[in-house]
Amino acid sequence: MNTQISIGLALVIVSLLCLDMFFFNWDGTIFLMRKMADLIEWMAFWR
Repeated sequence: MNTQISIGLALVIVSLLCLDMFFFNWDGTIFLMRKMADLIEWMAFWR
């Protein structure tokens, strides 16, 4: 991954987080974090 791709990807992620913060009051981010925590817990169970 070169510098231009990493900067572009970082800008996309930051802009999506800002969109979620301003328009949806962190609902999408909190939902995804809870699902990710459930997935990590499920994977740890099968380890």
